[in-house]
Amino acid sequence: MSSSTPQPAVPTELTARVSRLGGVVFVVFLAVSFASSMWLLISGKVQMLPPDLTRDGVLHGEVTHKIAKQLSEAGVPRKAADLERGASWLMLHDTGARVRPGCDGWLFLTDEMRINRHAQANAQIKAAAVRDIQQQLSLRGIRLLVAVVPDKSRIASGQLCDLRRPVQLHNRAVAWVEALNKAGVSALDLAPALQSLGSEAYLRTDTHWSEAGASAAAKAIAVRVQAMGITATPHKDYETALQDPARRPGDLVRLAGLEWLPAGLQPAAESVAASRFSEKAGESQGDADSLDDLFGDDNLPNVALIGTSFSRNSNFAGFMQQALGAPIGDFARDGGEFSGGANNYFNNPAFKQTPPALVIWEIPERDLQTPYSDVIRLL
Repeated sequence: MSSSTPQPAVPTELTARVSRLGGVVFVVFLAVSFASSMWLLISGKVQMLPPDLTRDGVLHGEVTHKIAKQLSEAGVPRKAADLERGASWLMLHDTGARVRPGCDGWLFLTDEMRINRHAQANAQIKAAAVRDIQQQLSLRGIRLLVAVVPDKSRIASGQLCDLRRPVQLHNRAVAWVEALNKAGVSALDLAPALQSLGSEAYLRTDTHWSEAGASAAAKAIAVRVQAMGITATPHKDYETALQDPARRPGDLVRLAGLEWLPAGLQPAAESVAASRFSEKAGESQGDADSLDDLFGDDNLPNVALIGTSFSRNSNFAGFMQQALGAPIGDFARDGGEFSGGANNYFNNPAFKQTPPALVIWEIPERDLQTPYSDVIRLL
C-alpha cells in the first residue's frame, strides 16, 4: 500500500511580492518600536526597579509587568495599540482586557471581578491600617467614618448578561466592614443604600455611580454621621437645579482604548442632566477649595471628605453637603485608590494646623483586597 505526500503549493509571483512587502513592513515596525522604547529607557522616564522591591513581586512578575506598562506608553507602541483596539472593537466588539461588555451597551471594569493574590491577607492588612489611622485621629480628637462603595458589577448585576462575578467576592465588603465595626471603627457598607436603585445607581459606560447613586450614598452617610452624635457645621441649606442634558463620556470607553474614535463609532454614550447646587438665598458661599484656609475658624467646615474619584463624580460632594446641611472639605483624589486621597490630606501641614471634627473616608470595594503598597502616614 502506497501513500503520497501532498506537495507544497508553489506561491504565485503576487503572493511572493506581498509576503516580502509584509516582512519589510513588520521589520520596520519592530525597529521603530524598539527605538521608541529605547528612547524612554535612555531618557530616564522608565523606573526599572520600584523603591519597594520585594522577592514576591519579582517571582510573580510584578516588576516586569510595571516595566512593560511603562514601555507601552512610547509613541509607536501606543499608537499601534490604539489601532488594534479600534479594529478589535469595530470588527468584533471586543473591549480589551481592562473592560468587559455586559447587556445593552453596559460596560464593566475587569478589576471588580478579579480575584487578587493574597486577597484575605491584603484585606486584613488594610483593615489594620484603617484601625491605626483611627487611633491616631482619636488622639487628636478627630472622629473617622469609613464608607465602602460597592462594585458596579455587584449592584448592577442585572446588566452583566454573560459576565460572571466570582462567588468568592460575594461577602468581601460585608466582612471587611463588619470587622472594622467590631474593632471600634465606624464603617458603613453603602450596598444596601444602592441596591434598591439597581442599575440606576451607576452610569452605563463609566465605573462611577450616577447622581441617583451618589445621592442615596450621601443620605446613608448623613444618617450614620447623625447616629455618631456629630453635627456638621456651619449649618447651611442647599437647593438644586437640573442643568440641560449633555453627553457624558464614560471612563470605561477610555480604558478600553476607544476614546480616540469618532463619537459615532464608540460605545453609545449616555446623556446626563447634572445637578447644580447653591446655597439658599440669604447665605454666603464660603471658599472650600483651599486646604490652608478650610478649617481655620468656627465659620468654616468641620467635616473633611477623603477618598477616590467616586467622591469627585456625579456631584457626590454636593449631595453630601446637602444631606449634612453644611459645607464639607473635599480632598478626594482621582486615581487615589485606597491610600492616595488619605496621604494627600494627612501629609498636608494644614491638617495638623486646622483639624476637622470628622473625616469621611470613601473606599471602593475593588480596592479592599489589592496590595497595600502606598503606606498611609499622618504628619
